[in-house]
Amino acid sequence: MRLVRIEHGEAPQWGQVEGDTVYLTRGMGGERTGETAPLSGTRLLAPAEPTKIVCVGRNYLDHIRELGNDTGDLPKEPGLFLKGPNALAADGETVGYPEWTRNFHFEGELALVVGRRARDLTPENALEHVAGYTCGLDLTARDLQKTDLQWFRAKAADRFCPLGPWLETELDPADVRVVTRVNGETRQDGRTAQMIFGVVQILTYVTRFVTLEPGDVVLTGTPEGVGPLHRGDTVEVEVGGIGVLTTRIG
Repeated sequence: MRLVRIEHGEAPQWGQVEGDTVYLTRGMGGERTGETAPLSGTRLLAPAEPTKIVCVGRNYLDHIRELGNDTGDLPKEPGLFLKGPNALAADGETVGYPEWTRNFHFEGELALVVGRRARDLTPENALEHVAGYTCGLDLTARDLQKTDLQWFRAKAADRFCPLGPWLETELDPADVRVVTRVNGETRQDGRTAQMIFGVVQILTYVTRFVTLEPGDVVLTGTPEGVGPLHRGDTVEVEVGGIGVLTTRIG
């Protein structure tokens, strides 16, 4: 099932997608209200209402190598960093090229949204706490990543996390294809089976230290092929079984 968050009336509204119809619901994954809206022509919002966005860095070996961070041994633990809700942007939106960076990069990823409060998860119950999966774009000021103490500007600036177009509730995240295209040209093409730490490992690790709340987002890392963006570019992140997230660089 696809769960979508849309602009409806004066307030954001969650719904379930069937064909071109959105059946409005009481919250993410809640009961239907009886109202409907057409999917076509309706403004999509980022399909999450997070208190935090937890991101995994350097989770694909070839990506580690392309950035020159290969020290010979695989990471023994997931490398984590945070974005705030301010970083969210929706499918189809334009993200302005920040005037304070000279090296603005794309990183396409599989993202997940938490469905219920999660603490000290186990391999057996971790996926039960996922509401759904979506496409994520981890925008990065690569030059500032080298100078930030905790990648604050480089990763967590406004609108640095486009997400969408919706949540897919029925997905096995173990081996799906993640493709990023810039202006129609394929730049990244990987599979989640190549991740050093899979979704279950990520969730069990994160929730040892941090409680994940309903609506929180987890980005799982990016395959090799990252590179610079320019004003006027269009970025597409496609995740198998979900759809395509489109972001324009203004």
